[in-house]
Amino acid sequence: MENVWIVVAIGIGAIFALWLIFYFIPVGLWFTALLSGVRISLIQLVFMRWRKIAPQIIVRSLISSTKAGLNLTRNALEAHYLAGGHVQEVVNALISADKANMSLDFKVATAIDLAGRDVLEAVQMSVNPKVIDTPPVTAVAKDGIQLICRARVTVRANIRQLVGGAGEETVLARVGEGVVSSIGSADSHKSVLENPDSISRVVLEKGLDSGTAFEILSIDIADIDVGKNVGAVLQMDQANADKNIAQAKAEERRAMAVAEEQEMKARAQEARANVIQAEAEIPRAIAEAFRTGNLGILDYYKFQNIKADTKMRESISDSPGGKRSDRNKGDSSNK
Repeated sequence: MENVWIVVAIGIGAIFALWLIFYFIPVGLWFTALLSGVRISLIQLVFMRWRKIAPQIIVRSLISSTKAGLNLTRNALEAHYLAGGHVQEVVNALISADKANMSLDFKVATAIDLAGRDVLEAVQMSVNPKVIDTPPVTAVAKDGIQLICRARVTVRANIRQLVGGAGEETVLARVGEGVVSSIGSADSHKSVLENPDSISRVVLEKGLDSGTAFEILSIDIADIDVGKNVGAVLQMDQANADKNIAQAKAEERRAMAVAEEQEMKARAQEARANVIQAEAEIPRAIAEAFRTGNLGILDYYKFQNIKADTKMRESISDSPGGKRSDRNKGDSSNK
């Protein structure tokens, strides 16, 4: 039994040793590269393992570039791999650009890749332009009618501006700004509906693709919808605001009038109180006149008769019959 376990242990150790040898010395990968015309030594493949580089990626990239007729070196691919780049995508992009007769340098491709952009997608977009649908853009013409516009922007990748150039968001923002400016400068919304291509001409003339990673080929107006009458709504809001202001001013004047009326009533009450107070002094004055001898009994009775006569005349004039009799007297006197 002990011999059996020893044989099993030796077999497992041999298998592990073979796996470890073939892991660090990828003979199969070296043989594949040799058959593909790529000259690379086994020692360099072993060193790649020690440098934390995947030999499969480097060898496959060298095979692809060699078959495509590109002159790429192993050191350049390893340097880009160690910098955190996507070696296979860069090589595929170079092959696509070469087949499309585009001038794309390896340094430019690696710079685009390290900048965080998909270099292969950029090359494909440069060969096959991309159509970007803008979100609905709302603008108001001079006549106050709101228009909702949707546009389609055909762009092509600008390889030279991919590093440091603005992305799709900037292009969409600039196109939206141009659409708003074009519609806002129109005298009537009808002219925009009749000639939607005028928006495209105005937007294209502004050079919206400057400083971006794209080249705008065309801007097509896909749809224009008529929204609400913003001018009428603003006029109604202004009218309501003016009405509220007028009502507030009228309420202020009414409050002032009510306050003034209350003040006049208070003054009238004060005047009546003064009159009553003055009338209360009359009996005292009469009594004082009696004491000083300035008023006699006959004078007092004459004063009372005049007072009674005045009171009787006032009562007659206040009655309806008395008023008619006074009018009749007036008519007879006129005759």
